[in-house]
Amino acid sequence: MVWSGMLITLTPEQEAWIKARVATGVFASVEEAARQLLDDRIAELAGDEHDDMAWAKPLVDEGLAALERGDFITLEEHGTRNLARLAARLK
Repeated sequence: MVWSGMLITLTPEQEAWIKARVATGVFASVEEAARQLLDDRIAELAGDEHDDMAWAKPLVDEGLAALERGDFITLEEHGTRNLARLAARLK
């Protein structure tokens, strides 16, 4: 059996929350938001998303490679840059 659709009723708070995110472009539509939120929650309950950190391996490898190349800044340099940026914005 194939379902062609389902009718659900949202609380006013849920509807307002979703419509606000559609308005700001987080979701293309209320339907897309509902599907994505359900998919995320199902994956969370199934343990699919939170137990498997394989998605992070390429990011960690990229960071380690940058570190080996010397392509990094110290925490102090980062703080100095941020203070300079903040000072420039406050002028």
